[in-house]
Amino acid sequence: MPYQQVVTKTKLMADGFNEARALRVVEIMRDFQSLQHRIAEYSPNPSPEEYFEEGYQVLRQCRAQAAAILAAPFPLDLSQIAGGSGEQEKRHLQRIIIDASARRFQVKKIYLRAVAAVRWLNTRNAILQGEQANQGHAAQLQQANNTLHNELAAITDARIIDDFRNADTRAGYWLQDDPSRTTILEWIRSYSD
Repeated sequence: MPYQQVVTKTKLMADGFNEARALRVVEIMRDFQSLQHRIAEYSPNPSPEEYFEEGYQVLRQCRAQAAAILAAPFPLDLSQIAGGSGEQEKRHLQRIIIDASARRFQVKKIYLRAVAAVRWLNTRNAILQGEQANQGHAAQLQQANNTLHNELAAITDARIIDDFRNADTRAGYWLQDDPSRTTILEWIRSYSD
């Protein structure tokens, strides 16, 4: 359906905000897509000796989790939008905003974990300078592992939600239907395996 037809149709709906809701979905999914692309760029090739090092494990886990979120279907209940009234479309768009926000939240958390692991990898490479790890590197490598642990522990739900709220507010986005942290976490628990 051409964009003009979508805009014209949404202007006639429910409380007058369905166009804003549809645009909000696009904004959230744009963030989601950008984060997914960044995670996909992280594909290190550790040696067999390094394969089970913690940072490499975190990166593999991040890539697998991001792929799983991308593959997860939207929990669609067609009975909610049957008939296509403005109010039904409003509820459907609100549900999409919650789902998109939950996915964006999850992928941001994964992305931050991946970034911490990449910093660990860069630090490790700087310490080793192409050599095999040995006792002479042990203290520095342990410090790199400790830094990774600290960075991973600093990735909190509140921090992620606050970062999104601040960025979205600075961008001037319409946030009226954005879900709370509690709603996002409940949605994730409800639809995760």
